[in-house]
Amino acid sequence: MAKQRIVVKIGSSSLTNKNGGLDLIKLKEHTTAIAALKNANYEVILISSGAVSAGFFDLGYPTRPVTIAGNQAAAAVGQGLLVQAYTDEFRKYNLVTAQLLLTKDVFSNEKQYSNVYATLTELLKRDVIPIINENDTVAIDELTFGDNDMLSALVSGLVHADFLVMLTDINGLYNKNPKTDPSAQKYQRLQKLSAEILQQTKHESGSKFGTGGMKSKLLAAKTALSLGVKVFVGTGEGEDKLIRIMQNQGDGTYIGEDLTNSYRKQKQWIAFHSDVSGTLYVDKGASEAILYHGKSLLPAGIKWVDGDFLVGAVVDIVFEDNVIAKGQVNYSSEDLIKSKGEPSKIAMEQSTSNRPEAIHRDRLVLSIEEAYNYE
Repeated sequence: MAKQRIVVKIGSSSLTNKNGGLDLIKLKEHTTAIAALKNANYEVILISSGAVSAGFFDLGYPTRPVTIAGNQAAAAVGQGLLVQAYTDEFRKYNLVTAQLLLTKDVFSNEKQYSNVYATLTELLKRDVIPIINENDTVAIDELTFGDNDMLSALVSGLVHADFLVMLTDINGLYNKNPKTDPSAQKYQRLQKLSAEILQQTKHESGSKFGTGGMKSKLLAAKTALSLGVKVFVGTGEGEDKLIRIMQNQGDGTYIGEDLTNSYRKQKQWIAFHSDVSGTLYVDKGASEAILYHGKSLLPAGIKWVDGDFLVGAVVDIVFEDNVIAKGQVNYSSEDLIKSKGEPSKIAMEQSTSNRPEAIHRDRLVLSIEEAYNYE
């Protein structure tokens, strides 16, 4: 039986003490719990916050810095301390660790994205625990994931994980804020995340030392679900906390069951990381073929072309003002303008393409909303 692949995301609130510094006792408990998972024959990837918390005291800050420069300097000092602490603890269990620091632009570059996949695959093959964090020392707003919640979801999809565990300081998802409303009720299990649930959840972080609130975790969970990864959001204590979570005994909310989506690496890059170069407006027949039947987009179904792009570019596919999908084109915009609405045979004669599909289904993905509803 193949090993189950688990991504464990540990937020700052689960790693810091009351002053915002790195809590080594908490870190030791996390490593022991992960070692127990490894001993139970799971593959584990760790997404860990905590670099800023680990470093700001050594820089002379009394509390977590509030400036960008202060945070980046603290991360530069703290990242080494954080990984060294993990390495020392995992070595007690004869486990080898590796560090990967990522920024959003690594994911948007198709070649670098493939290299991340290859590196993680090799590390897991060698029974190593990858420890991943956003590279806070150099990240700027437009190159950040926002927080490690979304990073954990995207990594989970990339490696085709079976399960994403997001450990936080709140024991699951509630219909109201349990800290201010005693009538709040916890969701034990959710098949999916409805718009109503997303709207009723506030974005603010529950911890003054963290960047991601419950809304952030739900958006990340929705992304993970669309990639075929089940999710747990909640707390845990003790050396067997992760084992209990995997045995459906965790103190939190389990999200997603019987998922069938599992985008290949290429489709994930198109869906979540590629830059869009244009738009194809399609008719009803083409939209239904894409949404309900998993078909390719043919030139005959295209009504209008917007943008200037070459073969291999990624474009949005729009029906009635809604983006239903995106994909990599086999035709340039110039050729599609000439061949839109035409049968494939005529389209190929009128262009330099030898492909009957404007976008082949292997290079076409539904928008996250449509994937969530239909696939």
